[in-house]
Amino acid sequence: MGGRRRVRPPAAAPPVGAGMGHVVFRKAPAVVSFLRVLCLALGAAADGAMAALESESGLSGLEEELTCSICLCLFSSPVTVPCGHNFCSSCLELSWAGLSGGFSCPQCRATFAGRPQLQKNTVLCRVVEQLQGRGGAKGEEEENEDGEAGGCWAGGEPPVSCDSCQEAPAVQTCLTCTASFCAEHLRPHRDSPAFRDHQLCPPLRDLQQRKCPQHNRLFEFFCSQHGVCICSLCLLGHKTCPTSPLEQAKAAAQSILFTNCSFETSAYLLFLLQETASRKKELIRNEFSEIKALIEERENEIMKAITEEEKRVWNKFDYIYSVLGNKKKEILSLKDQIEMALTESDDVLFLKRAAALQRTSTKEAFVPVVEMDQNVMHSTYQSAIILKDIVKVSLIQSREKKEEAKPVKIKLQKSHEEKKKAAKVAATTTPTTTSAAAAAKELIDSFLKKPREELLQYAANITLDYNTAHNTVVLAENYTRMSISDTFTGHKYHPQRFTDYRQVLGFQCFKRGIHYWEVQLQQGSFCGIGVCYGSMERQGPDSRLGRNSKSWCIEWLNSKISSWHNDVEKSLPNTKATKIGVLLHCDGGFVIFTAVGEKHNLIYKFKAQFTEALYPAFWLFSSDAVLSLCHMKD
Repeated sequence: MGGRRRVRPPAAAPPVGAGMGHVVFRKAPAVVSFLRVLCLALGAAADGAMAALESESGLSGLEEELTCSICLCLFSSPVTVPCGHNFCSSCLELSWAGLSGGFSCPQCRATFAGRPQLQKNTVLCRVVEQLQGRGGAKGEEEENEDGEAGGCWAGGEPPVSCDSCQEAPAVQTCLTCTASFCAEHLRPHRDSPAFRDHQLCPPLRDLQQRKCPQHNRLFEFFCSQHGVCICSLCLLGHKTCPTSPLEQAKAAAQSILFTNCSFETSAYLLFLLQETASRKKELIRNEFSEIKALIEERENEIMKAITEEEKRVWNKFDYIYSVLGNKKKEILSLKDQIEMALTESDDVLFLKRAAALQRTSTKEAFVPVVEMDQNVMHSTYQSAIILKDIVKVSLIQSREKKEEAKPVKIKLQKSHEEKKKAAKVAATTTPTTTSAAAAAKELIDSFLKKPREELLQYAANITLDYNTAHNTVVLAENYTRMSISDTFTGHKYHPQRFTDYRQVLGFQCFKRGIHYWEVQLQQGSFCGIGVCYGSMERQGPDSRLGRNSKSWCIEWLNSKISSWHNDVEKSLPNTKATKIGVLLHCDGGFVIFTAVGEKHNLIYKFKAQFTEALYPAFWLFSSDAVLSLCHMKD
């Protein structure tokens, strides 16, 4: 309804970076020209005024520098990160929400070792407050100027003319007089008490369209039943209609339009959500169909093997049945001859026949041993059990990961197709009893014979997990070095952190494949190196490395070396090596500890059937001990 209009320079361009959330400050050309005239007339005094204007313009020019690059608004409680960039404290907290590591600057992407301690930038905060104070005062001045100079053109439209003189631009419209007045003819409305009750508003161009054509009165009400604006006299004809003042009707209409817009937006978001969920369900259904196909294929192979064994046995039974049938006929024929001989009354003939029958003896029929191959039956049944256990373990691990909600950094070493192929090969592998043990021993021996150069093809760069480190364990050198400090203030609480023993796990976990890493330790240290399941206890006696069924380790106590698993210790030969190599073969089910650089480098090997993902694990006892993870070649 014809509100106040801002006066803008015709060719003024917005400042660089101005966008949503920015306050754009402009100076009217008339004001600048007026100050320049004052500079010529008043000399030094005007120079001071121009300097003040330029300083104000310079301060306004700092708006881009005082803008947060996250929310694109002026800083609110600005804080400074170590790289020197500034952000709103709430914006930065929201950007880093949910992160346990890998903090970086949102502007230059510079990374920080830990979460920086943020301090409020008080100087920058005062500059922003000063700029906001000047912007508010300037906005009031421009509003006053707009009110006084209502006759200036805005948006390309001519000003509303005064209804009294028809020359000067109107500055106010009187809704009581239904006329617009310039500043000179508006003076009676401001000075005389007789016009005190007249309602004034900014100049209106379409007064005749705001009048009731029937009663020549301004519209004051809105009839929602007929959808028309009416005056006070029209109320008599709309007695039964729901009517309301124009302001209330406008607010109600705005609310309805906003609700419709919100409903359409919600409906669109719901549509997108349904589409996304449908696509995701289709992908999941395809994955489970593939899993079912693999399991059904394995089931068909196992059933085929048993069916073939059953067929082989039945073929033997058919052969034996035919042999026994021929033997039965032979026995029946001999029986008939004996019965005929028994009916002979002549003694001589009877004895001749009896002697001949005695020489005719039936041979014993050969009946081979018929039994099913127990190795085939047992191996196929065992493979089905192993496949079932693998599926169970995978489901349990997926549930545990969802419950723990711990971010794990996984190094992808195979493509999707390779993983499917490996899963298929693993599912179709038929384990045997003695042959499997022999194959496992041969596999371990083959790796023991490999030189270090060949083992480096399985190299894995291990980093230490901050969330598992004991409160006295200090991590350094990009989380590849651990030491003990009794003066360390400790880490923040985390459910995965060790509480009773000075231990820490590697950030990487391994479920499939072959992996090799090396650890540098000090001579004569009291420390331990090993692997463990992620489900190992974090507190209590069972949380110590090697003292439970979920961890395997080698310990150094001065010159004594021991292996530990399930709280069972085995003393090992001493070695002077300070660099230890760890080879983990997840599919083969063994982990080997070697002394790098020595001729007979085997320290110890563990053989186990791993059922969960394995994490590198480290333990320090003495405060002067240090363990460092060696950087392996990519």
